Amino acid sequence: MTPSTDADPHDHLREDPALTPLVERHGPLELAPAADPFARLVRSVLRQQVSTAAADAVEERLRETTSLTPTAVLEADPDRLREAGLSAAKTRYVRAVARRWRDREYSRTAFAGTDDESVRDELTAITGVGPWTADMFLVFALGREDVFPVGDLGIRRGTADLCGLDPEDRTAVRERAAPWRPYRSYAALYVWRHYEGEEA
Repeated sequence: MTPSTDADPHDHLREDPALTPLVERHGPLELAPAADPFARLVRSVLRQQVSTAAADAVEERLRETTSLTPTAVLEADPDRLREAGLSAAKTRYVRAVARRWRDREYSRTAFAGTDDESVRDELTAITGVGPWTADMFLVFALGREDVFPVGDLGIRRGTADLCGLDPEDRTAVRERAAPWRPYRSYAALYVWRHYEGEEA
């Protein structure tokens, strides 16, 4: 599975029997950079270790409390953020993200010439941002094509179910995804679809 430089990611992934049925069933799944990468990073922080539904409810209340811009978040009373549903820890994390974003003048353009690992290093230096959150930012905020977030439980369980692996063996999951390069982010989208379908 070595694609040419102009290969279609879906055609490439379709070559793996584990993914063929998913590509056929769901059709082309697309990656697109987020319109607001700061808000997308905040969303990933809110989704740490909670259900998507719970995090989205908190985000909705947060947006009712303040604008999701670095300046507005930093100017908001931390008590108001907690009243919106953020824990004390996530209040600190969101404020740390806002401060770093403002001070470093981050933007999608600012990250454009930076490789994935350097983006991870930059983001994980922020209090409350770990590898999972950084990977979510790479995939959903920047639209990077070759990220496979093995720190995500759904990715591990979905890949394990598709490929007969132990979901706790991150090395095996990572190695199984190697043939999906350089489109592992697209593969992740299909694996998530599979996992969500199995959980439904």
